[in-house]
Order: sequence, then C-alpha cells, then structure tokens
Amino acid sequence: MSLRSSYDAVIVGGGHNGLVAAAYLARAGRSVLVLERLDHTGGAAVSARTFPGVDARLSRYSYLVSLLPHTIVDDLGLAFGVRKRAVSSYTPAVRAGRPTGLLVETDPGSATRQSFAALTGGDHEFDAWQRFYGMTQDVARRVFPTLTEPLPTRGELRARIGDDDAWRALFERPLGETLEETFADDLVRGVVLTDGLIGTFASAHDPSLAQNRCFLYHVIGGGTGDWDVPVGGMGAFTDALATAVRSAGAEIATGHEAVAVDTDGEQAEVTYRNAEGEGTVAARTVLVGASPTALAELLGEDPPHPAPEGAQLKVNMLLRRLPRLRDERVDPRQAFAGTFHVAEGYADLETSYREAAAGGLPQAPPSEIYCHSLTDPSILADDLVRDGYQTLTLFGLHTPARLFAADNDAARDELLRATLAQLDAHLAEPLADCLATDAEGRPCIEAKTPLDLERDLRLPGGNIFHRELAFPYATEETGRWGVETRHANVLLCGAGAVRGGGVSGIPGHNAAMAALGR
Repeated sequence: MSLRSSYDAVIVGGGHNGLVAAAYLARAGRSVLVLERLDHTGGAAVSARTFPGVDARLSRYSYLVSLLPHTIVDDLGLAFGVRKRAVSSYTPAVRAGRPTGLLVETDPGSATRQSFAALTGGDHEFDAWQRFYGMTQDVARRVFPTLTEPLPTRGELRARIGDDDAWRALFERPLGETLEETFADDLVRGVVLTDGLIGTFASAHDPSLAQNRCFLYHVIGGGTGDWDVPVGGMGAFTDALATAVRSAGAEIATGHEAVAVDTDGEQAEVTYRNAEGEGTVAARTVLVGASPTALAELLGEDPPHPAPEGAQLKVNMLLRRLPRLRDERVDPRQAFAGTFHVAEGYADLETSYREAAAGGLPQAPPSEIYCHSLTDPSILADDLVRDGYQTLTLFGLHTPARLFAADNDAARDELLRATLAQLDAHLAEPLADCLATDAEGRPCIEAKTPLDLERDLRLPGGNIFHRELAFPYATEETGRWGVETRHANVLLCGAGAVRGGGVSGIPGHNAAMAALGR
C-alpha cells in the first residue's frame, strides 16, 4: 500500500491495544497510521486454525476476557460480545484415598456450599470464601472504573477503596499471609493463590508483592472479577477492532515493521521495513504498542533492567470427546466449563516454585484448563459440534524462560509429558485417547513455552505482561495516564504501560486520551 509522508499519529504494532488507540484517535479526527510487522493484526489476541485440515478456530494465545471495559466496546461500536461461564472452577483432589474435588459456581450457591462441605467437612471454608470474595468484589467495583481515568495517587486510591483491611490484604501484605489467615484447607488456599501466579513467577510470600499485583488484576475485571469467554474466539475481538479502525478513516499497513523512532519531543520520524525495502514516515505523536524492551530498541536506548521473563506453558488441544473423571459425581462438561485446576494445592504451588527457582522443571507442574467450546461452540465447524468435539486450553505455571534456554524443544517435551501426567492422574481414561487428529494423522495438541512466545510474538522473555505488573496508582516514575515516556510525543500503548496486561484495551484507550490531551 502507498503511505502518506506524515500523519498526526503513527502507531507501532497492530495488537489489540494499538488498534484501540488508533480507533479513538481516528474518531477524534486525527490522521492515523498503524504499522504491523505481521501479515495480520491482533498480536496475541487472535484466533487460528491451529491444526491442519481441522476447522477449529482456537484462541491461540490470549483466551479469556475480564479487563475489557464495556465503555471501550460501546465507544468504538464494536460488534463483539462475551459469555459468562456458569462454572468458575473445579479442582480435583484425592482425600482418604478417594477421588473428590471442589466445584465453585460463578455465582456460588447451594452446589458450591455442598461441594465445600464434602471436601472440608463443614461450612467454615465456604463462609470464609464468601467473605473474602465479597471483599475483592467491593474493591473491584471501586477500582475498575479508575483504570480508564488519569492515574490516582496511592492515597486517592486507598481512600476510594475505603476499607483499610482490604487495602492491607491486597496492597501491603504478601498474599500468602492473608490466605493462611483466611483459609484452613490447603486446596482452597491454592485455588485462590493461582490468580496471583498467572504469568507471574513468585512465591505466595514474595516480599516484592508481584503476586499481589497479579492477583489484583485478576479479581477486579469488569468490576466483578469474572473471566468471560469471547464469542467467536479472541480473534473476533481484534477483527472487530480492525474494522472500527478502518471505518474511522485510519490506515493499517500490515507487513510493515517499524525499526527505528527518532524524535525531538515535538516531531518524530518512524523508519519501517517491508517487502520492498525501507521507508520513513513523519508523525506528531508515536504510540508504541510493543513492549518497553522493544520501545527502547526503537529509540536506540538501553533496555529495561532486569530483563522481563515469562513463566508459563500454553497448550492448545482439540478433543474428540471430553475425558471421563475419576470423580464420577462430576460431569466433565461441568468440570471443564470453568477453570480446571491441576496440581494447584497451596503446598504444591510452593514446591513447584522452589523447584523452578533452583533451576529445574517442576516435578508436578501446576496448570489450569478450560473448554472454550462448551460455552461458545461457534469456534468449531458444525460437523465437529455434531460429533462432540471440544477444545481444551491449558495454562501452566512456574516455568520461567530460563529453564528452556539450553534446549527449548527437549524441555518443552519433558514439561508437556509431566503436565499431562498430572492431569491424567485425575482422569478415568488417558487424555491421549481423547485427542483428535489432524489431516496428517497427528494428535491435535501444540505447546508454547516462554521462548516460543518470544519468537512468535516478540514478548520479551515470553512475558505475557511485557514486564512486571504495577499497582494501578501513580508513582514518581509514572505520568498522568501511565503511558508516558521521557519523550513528550512518544507514548507506550501496549501491555507494559501502567494498568496494562491482559486483553483489556486499557493502555490503548489511555494512550489515546494522553495524545488528545484529555
């Protein structure tokens, strides 16, 4: 495509945050260009037919929605929706030599109370669960609306929450202390802790509070903490965004990789590379939807220190049928509709963390699994739905990128075997017997390590948040919106912005507001 010589705004990266920023700026009358190195937009928020000859559109990387504000969908007129999962989680266990488990409904009712009682022997843990998540939901209602406003100060956010006990539990004390005081059962503690460890390599008692910051973002989404299923797959969201961007008059140039940004603080020039060679385009403002590490490289500056590091395993699967469980009281369609926790007891998580911190893959890798197609069968072709096929998405914890540095392929294979063995321990039949096969007869399963994600998506160290998450309040290093850099006309609109991470569009919205001076 033929590009103009200059634009009001050039956006580096066509991921969902870059597209959100582009749509807002174009709708405000600015001339906008989006430069995307790949041949498609979407970044990590895409759907793909992962397995040859199989018409199943999997959310290949990002897979659930919680942090996306309704205002962004409404403001941009997006033809996109989500569906609530009836089940929040199921966690299999073995007690007194017998298979059992903990079932938690999205709106906990009598079935959840009965499941707690059967597992723990009484109502104490269920009552503690209700009080604890009542507290987080109150915090969510108060904090979530601030994410699309200028950053509050720490004191302003604390005053907005208005509950000193909640503030200390989430913002000041290691999460492990709160969980150990609140819950007595190891399995219940572990289920709660997992939300503090998604893509975050930390102990429950880490003094840095990295686990608290991760936990906070996982319980405030939408003002409820619900994690919803994107209808049509994650790619439906970014496809709707790309349509909104073009409808607003912005240009999207795929196959155009930004390689340098020069700025004097008032005017900027972006150098890009495409199949025909290199070119340049001028801009009043540059918004970078890539990581802070990539931003530093574009500007010719020193990279952030310490270097970001991811710590997760992502596995996509297509099954001919869901596997039967050893716990025969629970229907697999119920167990896998929410988050299915594996090897995620409280002690299990700490053991895995310590093993990985010592330089080895966890012996009993923790993971969580869910079935998108139970809530949204539209991602599968009609014949697959008719024949009972289902998807499974697995997200593994406590596997930092450093563990794959010597031999990524061998470490991936070893970790995948160990992870599936932990799942099989709770199944009445091997998962391998349920896997579908592709057009070439191969099992429909793929695994991505942090190094694979770095290669595929340029996530630094495979870190899905681009860098460590930050509490959603202003510090000496942040600007008014949490997207500012030391260059007045260069803004960060990717997951590495303050209040970034997850599929939210919040950094894109906030960078657009900063660029518009709102």
